[in-house]
Amino acid sequence: MLEIRPIPAFDDNYIWLLTRPDAQAAVVVDPGDEGPVIERLRRAGLDLTGILITHKHGDHTGGVAALLEAWPGIPVFGPANEPIPAVNRPLREGDTVELPGLDIGLQVFDVPGHTEGHVAYYGEGALFCGDTLFAGGCGRVFSGTHEQLHASLQQLAALPPATRVYCAHEYTLANLGFARWVEPASPAVTQWETEARVLRAKGEPTVPTTLQTELSANPFLRVAEAAVIAAAERYAKQSLPDGAAVFRALRTWKDREYD
Repeated sequence: MLEIRPIPAFDDNYIWLLTRPDAQAAVVVDPGDEGPVIERLRRAGLDLTGILITHKHGDHTGGVAALLEAWPGIPVFGPANEPIPAVNRPLREGDTVELPGLDIGLQVFDVPGHTEGHVAYYGEGALFCGDTLFAGGCGRVFSGTHEQLHASLQQLAALPPATRVYCAHEYTLANLGFARWVEPASPAVTQWETEARVLRAKGEPTVPTTLQTELSANPFLRVAEAAVIAAAERYAKQSLPDGAAVFRALRTWKDREYD
């Protein structure tokens, strides 16, 4: 059974630690900072056997070089379509990653949009989606396109509703604030925001969420809902022909007036 725990880093990043109760092996996802990873592994008596990277940004890759110094020769899995020098196991859509020492396989999805070659990992009911899908939101469009990110989110939305969503940042309350702009009367947004405030008051993460929760309240996954379409069209001051256009309007609205 895969055990997944967060390693907080920087102000709001989560590096995900993957282990099993019957093994000393450990794999980490998106280690932007080596310090918290090394401290956690040594305290727990774990041996780093692999690294997963979702995309090229420094807050997801910055700790890799130092981790390779401490654990030389381990595989570094990451997107084939991004310039990440440390990646020695490049991956594409349809590949499977066998987590070293854990005897567990994860599927690889191409989910461009936030960056041009972003990938996600899925298996054991868990989705490691980096900065593509956030709790209550999604990543900004940097080196990809709005159309790519919309398509990537639709691909992830088709996974089983019980899928646990392990994103890479603690942005939930801010994202739900924008969700209330889009659907101010939504009971799902209100309930989720209340629950998230309780968790944060106790110093606990608001992630993982579930895909079912995201589908109920995340506006970027609800581009076919009448209330979301109406809000996007009010912002855009025009009718929008499809979900991709609604998504672009929502992302532009959040970028320009909320973030």
